[in-house]
Amino acid sequence: MPDHDLNGFTQTTFTHDGATRSVLHKGTGPAVIIMAEIPGITPKVIEFAEHVAAIGCTAVLPVLFGVPGREASPGVVGWARTGRAMASSLWQVCVSREFTLLATGRSSRVVRWLRALAAAEHERCGGPGVGAVGMCLTGGFALAMATDERLVAPVLSQPSLPLACTASRAGAIDISPEELAVVRGRCERDGLQVLGLRFRGDRLVPGDRFAYLRRELGDSFVAVELDDSAANPASALAPHSVLTEHLVDEPGQPTRQALDTVLDLFRTRLLDGRPAPAA
Repeated sequence: MPDHDLNGFTQTTFTHDGATRSVLHKGTGPAVIIMAEIPGITPKVIEFAEHVAAIGCTAVLPVLFGVPGREASPGVVGWARTGRAMASSLWQVCVSREFTLLATGRSSRVVRWLRALAAAEHERCGGPGVGAVGMCLTGGFALAMATDERLVAPVLSQPSLPLACTASRAGAIDISPEELAVVRGRCERDGLQVLGLRFRGDRLVPGDRFAYLRRELGDSFVAVELDDSAANPASALAPHSVLTEHLVDEPGQPTRQALDTVLDLFRTRLLDGRPAPAA
């Protein structure tokens, strides 16, 4: 797949608390904030955004790192270009004070900016609330954003922070205890549902992390855990990215069923179960 020219997307900027970032949009209807994984908004992430727009939502993609539209799959562009893209995006993250990679019991500062973006998009797009999808490094951001009652459909796809280099970090996620208590209260009081996705063999997303979320959120945490054999065999990378790199977008495939579970959550919470608009 070549680089995506972003045709069909509009690009704006959003500023909050002195930080200005580019934001891509596609579609109409209630907003879904889509936070990309490293190395950024690749063509596969854009394909996921197009699925979200197709069901009648507005796909909103903040540019947190990387170059939007740039292909970085090693099977397409080779390991050298993939490595450069990964290194460049990781450097942006590591030098920023807004991302927390190792510490447990903390939410990344960038979440405040993302909550403000979600509030602005809710005001602009309308609807009963906002959805959010975090992937890999941004996976836990969707959980921390759910302290805001406008966030009604959080999805944690392969949430990889804090990096699971110790047992305590493997059994935790990047949210402060105070914010987790707010989310737990929303689950108990409002019926908030938190959806999590992972491959069972993914070392970046240990099973202990999902076990922790089950203990903390009870039945409100809905886990979709896939066998590694369900990952797209065409990918040169180990099974990890459920909705993008390792998606097999064919009926009956487990990863496609996981994607449909995500889209159904948005239909239920944001669109009152309405079918997709006519093409």
